[in-house]
Amino acid sequence: MSKLTDVPKRILIGRALRSDRLGETLLPKRIALPVFASDPLSSVAYAPGEVLLVLSIAGVSAYHFSPWIAVAVVVLMFTVVASYRQNVHAYPSGGGDYEVANTNLGPKAGLTVASALLVDYVLTVAVSIASGIENLGSAIPFVVEHKVLCAIAVIVLLTLMNLRGVKESGKLFAIPTYVFVTGVFLMIAWGAFRSIVLGDTMKAPTADFTIKAEHQGLAGFALVFLLLRAFSSGCAALTGVEAISNGVPAFRKPKSKNAATTLAAMGLLAVTMFCGIIALAMATNVRMAERPAHDLLENGVAVGSDYVQNPVISQVAEAVFGSGSFLFIVLAAATALVLFLAANTAYNGFPLLGSILAQDRYLPRQLHTRGDRLAFSNGIVLLAGAAILLIWIYGADSTRLIQLYIVGVFVSFTLSQTGMVRHWNRHLATEKDQAKRRHMVRSRAINAFGAFFTGLVLVVVLGTKFTHGAWVALLGMVIFYATMSAIRKHYDRVAEEIAAPEGPSDDTLRPSRVHSVVLISKIHRPALRALGYAKLMRSDTLEALSVNVDPAETKALRDEWERRGFTVPLKILDSPYREITRPVIEYVKGLRRESPRDVVSVIIPEYVVGHWYEHLLHNQSALRLKGRLLFTPGVMVTSVPYQLESSEVAKKRARRRSEWTAPGSVRRGPAEHRPKEPSGPSGPKR
Repeated sequence: MSKLTDVPKRILIGRALRSDRLGETLLPKRIALPVFASDPLSSVAYAPGEVLLVLSIAGVSAYHFSPWIAVAVVVLMFTVVASYRQNVHAYPSGGGDYEVANTNLGPKAGLTVASALLVDYVLTVAVSIASGIENLGSAIPFVVEHKVLCAIAVIVLLTLMNLRGVKESGKLFAIPTYVFVTGVFLMIAWGAFRSIVLGDTMKAPTADFTIKAEHQGLAGFALVFLLLRAFSSGCAALTGVEAISNGVPAFRKPKSKNAATTLAAMGLLAVTMFCGIIALAMATNVRMAERPAHDLLENGVAVGSDYVQNPVISQVAEAVFGSGSFLFIVLAAATALVLFLAANTAYNGFPLLGSILAQDRYLPRQLHTRGDRLAFSNGIVLLAGAAILLIWIYGADSTRLIQLYIVGVFVSFTLSQTGMVRHWNRHLATEKDQAKRRHMVRSRAINAFGAFFTGLVLVVVLGTKFTHGAWVALLGMVIFYATMSAIRKHYDRVAEEIAAPEGPSDDTLRPSRVHSVVLISKIHRPALRALGYAKLMRSDTLEALSVNVDPAETKALRDEWERRGFTVPLKILDSPYREITRPVIEYVKGLRRESPRDVVSVIIPEYVVGHWYEHLLHNQSALRLKGRLLFTPGVMVTSVPYQLESSEVAKKRARRRSEWTAPGSVRRGPAEHRPKEPSGPSGPKR
């Protein structure tokens, strides 16, 4: 069975890597940027559109607020980036927000942050894939008609790529990410040149449309609430920033310095692209509406349900480069592709965080270890499964999914920065060096401002998005928190129960006697080997045990037992319901009740076949019996294997395969230096 599954596994994810090659999988900055920052970089493809969509509720007149909202998002981005640069230097182990909150604010705060991040990572995959599918569907109708199936297929493909390893997936993702960034910067530069130097008038495809405002003349609190909602939607540009602080161990040395540099580069690129697209959208008169079929008017008439509203970045590219131009097509393709690859941020952040949580006993231990390709395979598969479930529930609808977004990330932002303030306070209390104290005071001021600002944004996000779906994200956080708390309690309880005592205990005392039971169904070679092994153990009591399922077979067994003259007594258990497992279990429990200080050793003869399909031809009664006996205290189970010929043949075949050398794989050197082969009187042997 292992050979059957190993071949396709190697084809899909590649050959296994030794643990000492972990250093070869670490990332340089040029690869780490697309690996860990593809989410915030790609979010500029939809974050500007989210701002304009919300502002359109008040009509085109509200669009003039968009530059100020962009400024607020930029200030927030620089604040978060500056704050996280302090994090990666202070906590380079990769715990990120979780480690900061857990160390400085306590386990409950740490678990809250972990829950928020896990939810956000799952949503990152779901939102990115759904958005990419919708962008691709505008060109390929089949994708729109089967978008759930296509989204799941993309998730499976990304999962396989990440299972091959972080470095390999990073190389695959680097090219489209850099093409996208280059395309956006080229669009901004060419648009600015055409507008400022050439004086061209650039018009978006929707420039001549008008917007039917849902609420005319908003003022006062209503206007403030609308602007705050637009700001919270624009904050989608910040999702994924925390992934770099969680992924510090994946960087090459010096890890903290490289992570901080990557953070700065990511922040600078993201805010420049975000502001540039907002500016070009204003210059080209882009029009967006939450309900385009009803609220977008062309010559005073609604455009209707047949109209497809393209993203802001697509409309701006068409205005700057021209519809159908080479650069327009390249940027459109890169945008769709990078939205798919934005999920890679979560594929690298979720498994790393899951590994740390597993080490702290908040998640199953299987998430802590690396797989064949030195990636956290179990975490990658778990993330894919959760994202597929979310895609299926919400029908791969990015509009519905995006309402759940960014709540978790601002919970982690706020608690992390608050924890960093306490971190600096604790170090300032003992630090005497004035230069170091000045550095700490400056870092504390950055983190304090970050905690205040992100906390304020969290309140805004909860207030403006709660009824639109943010409550689902909060529910997911509660579920993760409760599950991880229960897992930690289980591990703590098990650790306490199995801890070795200092003094004498029942576990250190020798049992009074050993009562060995050999299970017999027929007299054959495996049974004889099991009997021989049992005699070698020199138990205090030894007996053979069989279950009477077929009276004729039982009589034949008893007759042959007597004929062969075995000295081991044979005991037959009646089974009126033709069960095998239950009578054996009841008999063993009876032995334990009669002599609680005795140990019962159950010896099971088994034969081993050589092909996976042969397992299907044999019942699994021994396996079921061993599983049941595991729950019986004071019982030891021993399997005595007997390898059948097919198993030996399989071993020989594997040995020949390992010793076989492919023709031409061994270099023998020049012909003149080769040793001459011995030849007989009739000439050289052929």
